[in-house]
Amino acid sequence: MSIESDIRDKIGQFERSSNVQSANFTPQAVPFVLPLIDVCTILLCSLAGATAYQLTVGNPILDLTPQFAVGLLASLFYVLQMSRNGFYELPETATHRVEVRNIVVHWFTTGLLLALVAFLLKVGVAFSRGTFIVFCFLTPVALLGMRKVTKIVLTEAISRGMIGRRDTVLLGELNEMLALKPQDLLAACGATEVNRFALSREGDPETRIAADARTIELLADFVRRHDCRQILLALPWSDSDRIDFVRDRIKALPVAARLLPDLRVRSLTSLTWSGRSRTFAIEVQRAPLSGVQRFVKRLVDVLVSSLALVFFMPVMALTAIAIKLDSPGPVIFRQSRKGFNGKQFVIFKFRTMTVQENGPTVMQATRDDVRVTNLGRLLRSSSIDELPQLLNVLRGDMSLVGPRPHALAHDNYFESILSDYAFRHHVKPGITGWAQCNGARGATPSIEHISKRVKFDLWYINNWSLWLDVQILMRTAFEVVRKHNAY
Repeated sequence: MSIESDIRDKIGQFERSSNVQSANFTPQAVPFVLPLIDVCTILLCSLAGATAYQLTVGNPILDLTPQFAVGLLASLFYVLQMSRNGFYELPETATHRVEVRNIVVHWFTTGLLLALVAFLLKVGVAFSRGTFIVFCFLTPVALLGMRKVTKIVLTEAISRGMIGRRDTVLLGELNEMLALKPQDLLAACGATEVNRFALSREGDPETRIAADARTIELLADFVRRHDCRQILLALPWSDSDRIDFVRDRIKALPVAARLLPDLRVRSLTSLTWSGRSRTFAIEVQRAPLSGVQRFVKRLVDVLVSSLALVFFMPVMALTAIAIKLDSPGPVIFRQSRKGFNGKQFVIFKFRTMTVQENGPTVMQATRDDVRVTNLGRLLRSSSIDELPQLLNVLRGDMSLVGPRPHALAHDNYFESILSDYAFRHHVKPGITGWAQCNGARGATPSIEHISKRVKFDLWYINNWSLWLDVQILMRTAFEVVRKHNAY
């Protein structure tokens, strides 16, 4: 009990320190601030280069608007390249090494793209070649200088605790965690201190497993409450049983997990942590969607569901009236489901049955189920009963596309018999999904049925793209017309 109490005390300390740190500046702002700095640098170089060149050759300074437009286009090309390769993300931006080669290559690639655009649009004659050359050679010097300055400022801010990482936690054996130096954590996650969860040091295997399970439960609760995006594992690489145990326990969490080099590996190698390609850590679990992808998906959800609600409002109003006239009971059926990261929410559907089960025992609807009302059969076969879930999408509980959520009773049962089932909670549940548009719709009477559906859901999570969501929505429309397995 003393060990568990010590762990809880340490968790409380780190939570409090994390709240203090994150009050100053959040690491999520770094990928937005740094591109803005580069954009301003490129624009200033564009204007300064044009002005300096014209003054040097004795020409009057004309309208700088075209030069501003060139700088804006150049900054767009450059920032897109840098963003695509992760050079605005922590921890890369907090390491001391300036990526000279990458910055120079990306900038001169930008110059070639500008020359190509000028050639295709036949606007090259409107710009001075001398101005363009000065711009091309002045800008990389300024970008390299600003990159060095921002790295110094970021490193200093992190070391002083002005930037805290509430989105990263460290889980591991106590000796391994204590051996990690501040610069190791700085290179691994862009912070010198993160929230730590120490596993048990009990000698008895059964006691240790039980204590580890409780610690990981505390970690999972912290991850869900603080929306963490990454777990760093500090474990001896020789202890494969413990690594497998931890990996199995955290797989339900929609976060990236990386196994850091242990004491022995670090002592046997001269590998540094400073370079992007040389950061030595094993990816145990990949995060399902990046921050940008989640933002894009959420934006589409809000826009499309808002338009859909307006379009289907007359249908929904008539359906509500028909349900009231058809049978006694509420218009909307509410049931608890698990969503993203295992968080519970209440799903909305038009009531189609005479019962409203929402407890430890829920019986799935079957073909010719006597509990389904006459109107309910029509609503279920046409999928009109799912329309209120557009409100769940607007609230953020669901997405338009994703794994279909099941009742809690079924969810808990499926998790106990299928090892990969928990991965479905790595994304928000959807009104429709890859499984549904491939015919895996309706009840799941056997393990084979749910196993097939899980395989479809995992494929969707691992291959997500905006175009895939569009395809699924289009194919779902055809499935609704077919009424396959809809009862």
